[in-house]
Amino acid sequence: MFTPHMQRQLLEVSDEDFATLYAGLDQWWLLFGAYIVFFMQAGFALLEAGSVRAKNTKNILLKNVLDACLGALVWWFCGYSLAYGEGGPNSNSFIGGTNFLMADKPSGYGAGNNFYALWMFQWAFAAASATIVSGAVAERCDFKAYLIYTTVITGFIYPVVVHWGWSGEGWLSAFRSEGVSLGSVGMIDFAGSGIVHMTGGGAALMGAIFLGPRAGRFRADGTIVEIPGHSTVIAALGTFILWFGWYGFNPCSTLAFEYMDVAQKVAVTTTLSAAAGGAGVLALHCAVGNPPDVAPALNGILAGLVAITAPCPVVEPYGAAIIGFIAAPVYYGASFMLKKLQIDDPLDASPVHFFCGAWGVISVGFFATEFNVKFAYSGDATDWGVFYGAGPSQLGIQCLGVLAIGAWTCGTSAIMFYILNKLQILRVSHDDEIMGLDESHHGGAAYDFPQVTSKVAVKDGTMTEVAQ
Repeated sequence: MFTPHMQRQLLEVSDEDFATLYAGLDQWWLLFGAYIVFFMQAGFALLEAGSVRAKNTKNILLKNVLDACLGALVWWFCGYSLAYGEGGPNSNSFIGGTNFLMADKPSGYGAGNNFYALWMFQWAFAAASATIVSGAVAERCDFKAYLIYTTVITGFIYPVVVHWGWSGEGWLSAFRSEGVSLGSVGMIDFAGSGIVHMTGGGAALMGAIFLGPRAGRFRADGTIVEIPGHSTVIAALGTFILWFGWYGFNPCSTLAFEYMDVAQKVAVTTTLSAAAGGAGVLALHCAVGNPPDVAPALNGILAGLVAITAPCPVVEPYGAAIIGFIAAPVYYGASFMLKKLQIDDPLDASPVHFFCGAWGVISVGFFATEFNVKFAYSGDATDWGVFYGAGPSQLGIQCLGVLAIGAWTCGTSAIMFYILNKLQILRVSHDDEIMGLDESHHGGAAYDFPQVTSKVAVKDGTMTEVAQ
């Protein structure tokens, strides 16, 4: 019970004590966000497991587990340093280079030292970016290749983009310690539509291209053969966990407890865009003659969430709903295009994360309002969305960021997957793929029930037995 005596004690707290309390709350806010974002790994695991065939369940789950384990070690060894290692003798706007293995971390545990909390928060983001790729290469990627690509993404490809966009030195960053280098604000990507999702989605797209489609995915005449996942229930549960995790991803990206006025609005814009994306994709799916189904709605929710991740603090709620609705045709069109090109992405990871991530970054240039940009970023800002009377400067900066992130991510990932393919360690054998990776690579099936098979056509027109 809150007694009058306790009230008197509270009123007698000094300014120094309040400052210490607020600093502690900042650390708590970062750790709270890190824990929620890390819980998204459970969402990714369930979504991906439910969206693949039962014979590949253990394989996809193991990759999700190792994204957290291996990702933490790589982030500690070099990832964080290349992303946020600032102030070294060779400091530059392209890549960091200090604090490897936390060797240069701040000393002491004072209230103002939030290094560890920030490290945890950013590790959770790095793990999320790497996890995106496993869905696009599911059911046919060799485990050795997985270990290599997730290490390279977490330890090099992703940290470079983070340094560009979020560090105090990056050329795109809105947080440059010496002042922004582009426009009055720099690139606005609040929680990572481009930095996190385009990076993971671009690597996913390159992985799917170099791996080629799963056996039986396309007939010789290019007709698409649907290969449904084994559990819509598990996939739906995973999507709800991801939606929940986004409330750590976006609102907690304020990075400080004192900005709760921004965080509360971010939570609302995140919710509205997710809802609009889910409803929009399902409406499109039905409009082209398909029956209402769960999978399109799930991917639509994720499309809306990815799209709002960049603009969430600088748009109005109605703007967030519009951004989510527009994400629906962006996702649906990208998914259709990849299938026409016979690029097999089992979870539509690249349409959701790469294409909708690009739309999210660009949307800032249209929908960011003057008040919100000044409130969330800089009171001296002179750039915001063109729909609210500003010039094209911010839109141009956002487009430049999309082009740079896309070129870097797709370019470096293409080189990596090309080398893995040339070394003949990228894809499993045809027989192992048909058997299922659980049996052929991981010691047995994830489920103890009789295996069901069906006949599917392969490119040469013959029929083959495929386990479900």
